[in-house]
Parts: sequence; C-alpha cells; structure tokens
Amino acid sequence: MKNRSELERQIICDNQCMDVFMDIKRLETLDQLRNFVKGSQKFVMKAKTIEDRYEIIEKLVDKFDYPKLTRKQKHLVLITLKIFTGYKHSQLHQLIESCLAGNLSHKKYIRVNVHRTYTGHDIELLEKTDELHYRLSAAATHEIMRREYEMFHHADFRNISNISFSHMNNLRDSEKYKAKYLHHTQAHLVPIGETTKPETNNIPGSIRVDTVHQRDVYHINSVDEITQWEVVVCVPQITEEYLYHALQLLLKQYPFRIFNFHSDRGSEFINKIVARLLNKLLIHQTKSRSRHCNDNALVETKNGSVIRKNLGYFHINSGLTGEFNNFFTRWFNPYLNYHRPCGFVTEVITDFKGREKKVYGQYTTPYEKLKEISKEQGVDFLNQGASFEDFDKIAYNMSDNEFAELMRKQQNELFDINSLLKSQ
Repeated sequence: MKNRSELERQIICDNQCMDVFMDIKRLETLDQLRNFVKGSQKFVMKAKTIEDRYEIIEKLVDKFDYPKLTRKQKHLVLITLKIFTGYKHSQLHQLIESCLAGNLSHKKYIRVNVHRTYTGHDIELLEKTDELHYRLSAAATHEIMRREYEMFHHADFRNISNISFSHMNNLRDSEKYKAKYLHHTQAHLVPIGETTKPETNNIPGSIRVDTVHQRDVYHINSVDEITQWEVVVCVPQITEEYLYHALQLLLKQYPFRIFNFHSDRGSEFINKIVARLLNKLLIHQTKSRSRHCNDNALVETKNGSVIRKNLGYFHINSGLTGEFNNFFTRWFNPYLNYHRPCGFVTEVITDFKGREKKVYGQYTTPYEKLKEISKEQGVDFLNQGASFEDFDKIAYNMSDNEFAELMRKQQNELFDINSLLKSQ
C-alpha cells in the first residue's frame, strides 16, 4: 500500500502532467526534455485521440529539428513521444518519417457496404465470370466486375462490383456457387490419388515411392512399408515416355502383389499416365497430406541411407540409364533385399511426456522378413507361380559378403564407364 505522501505526490504530478500534456511549449531545450523524462517515468500521459498524438509528434519533431539530432538525442525525443502517445518505438519511427515527409495524417476508416447483401443473381454473375476467365484471383475478378458495371454499363453488376476480396472467396465456397460452377481444374474433374495417410493393413504390398535427382538422371526409389523390400530404377527424364515403362519395371521386381502406391504430391507421380497404369493393375494410389512430412518418411530415409550412400552425388550420364537399370535389376536390388539387413521396430516406448521412442530390436533382410510374416500369418503373399524355394536359391546361393563383393565390382565397372564418358 502506498502511504499518503506518495499518493499526494502522485496526484500533484498527475495534474502537472496534464498541464504539460495540454501545452508542450514548456519543453524548450533538450535538458528540459531529459528532466521531464526522468520525472515522468512512473506516470502514463497518453493522449486521448489520434489527432492529439499526431499533433504532439509534429510539434516535437519540428521544435528540436529531429533530423539534425544525434543518435542519443533522437532516442530522448522518442522516449518523450512514447510517454505522450503510448506508441512503440517501431511505430514512432514510421510516424516520424511520415511527419518529415509531410504526410502525417489520420485517415478515418469509412465502412463501405454496411448492409450490403448478395443475392443468388449476384452469385450467378460471379460464377459466370469465373467460368469465362477460368477463375482468376479475387483481385483480378473484382476488376473485371468493376469494369462490367462502370466501364461497360452493365447494371446487373452494380451490387457485386464493390464486393471485398474476402467476401468473394466466401461466396465461392458457398453451396449455391459450387452447384453452378462447372469449370474446375483437372484435379477436380479426374481425381488422381487420394490424399491420406498410407495404410498397410499389416501385410506386404503397400509401397512408398520417391524420386532422387542425380544430375542428368533420376532414381525412382520404392520401399514396402512392412518388409522394407526396396526396388530402384533409373530414368533420364521425368516424363510420361520414360516413367510409364520405368514403373512397369519397378513393379515387376516385387515378389508379392502391390495393393497401394504412395508418393508425395509431385507431378511426376500424380498424373494420368501413372493413374492409368495403377488402375490397370488394380493398385490404389494415395498421396501425402500437406504439411505431413512423415507420410512418406520411410522412403525419404532410404533416399539418404541407400541411394546417396551407394550412388553418391556425382554426375551420371543420361545415356547409361539402360546400363544402370540392368545393374539395379541384376545386382543392386537383389543385394538390398537378400543381403542387406534392415532394422525393424520391436517396441514403442512412451515416456511421461507422451513422446514415443521406437526400439529397433530386430535386424534382418527384407526377404527373411517376408518369410517370417508369411509364416506368422499363414498366408503365402508371393505372386502367383512364385515360391520361396525359388527365392531361396537366389538368397542363399552366395553369402552376403560374396554377393556384395561381386555387386561392388559391377558397380565400379559401371562408374568407370560413366567417368570415361564424362571426360570425353
């Protein structure tokens, strides 16, 4: 609690401050300004109106010739203005600049169209305009409707010609507009891929797909969510001509039926060609949700730990894509699936803060994992006509190191050819 003397002093100072607030002519020198600031730190003397605050700014800026002041002196003026106006330093800097430029003035906000309502006819006019111009931005559409009324004297546009951008977007979201509007983008006419988190159903066959650019070529990397079976193919360009055959080659190398194809929202996979191929093979296509980077996390992890780690970042000649695909099919993909163990989650621990920690307690090859899941569920997930006896011959014909040694030899020979072409 404040004692009586303190309260009395505050009342006296408040009255004095009100006098100073009403007439700042007393502040003639910088020393007076400094003393005023020291004695006014405990009090708030904010002007009631914006006009009064702007007037105070103009008087002090003019009186002390603000542009010629030193940095410390300018700071002193700013503190004084802050006491009188309540504005922050950043705002005061802007107002002072406006004052020096001679355009410091308060513009009163006048609301337009206070009670304006838009009828069904107005919505039809908006829809028709969007149809004709393929739905331009709100600003561009507003200008068209303004011209229709003011320049071309079409009275129907009188009401909607002054619509705000935000309200226009609201009308575009209305059911009446959607029922009328026919010219949607291609994605609306022919939906390609379902935007959702990929589902595995705890069985092999749900693959994640991503593209890795390596100078003149593109590696298409795909991984099965359950077994981590991985298939890599190579294309010189991300075009329909190359992508269709590359995906065919990729899907053929999976020993089990693929029921889900998940990618990010890139146009290389979200197009009619890919959709047509997947529909033909009865494969459900999904795509990652916006701002959900974990939807395709597995394959993006493999991009670094497999593709970049084994193939590096150096230039690959686009004319060698066929040779690289032969290398992938015969050596690299079998190495990944039969001879390279992967970590699998065996336990998920949740701490007291709700954070989850995955424990990778099992390391095995994708092929061994496939056999394990098939045995546990009592289901043969292999493609028709295939058998584990046939795949065992591939998996166990050579040891992991033996196969890796041969694979690296083939890889080095291919890279030597690539280096030779690069030097020519």
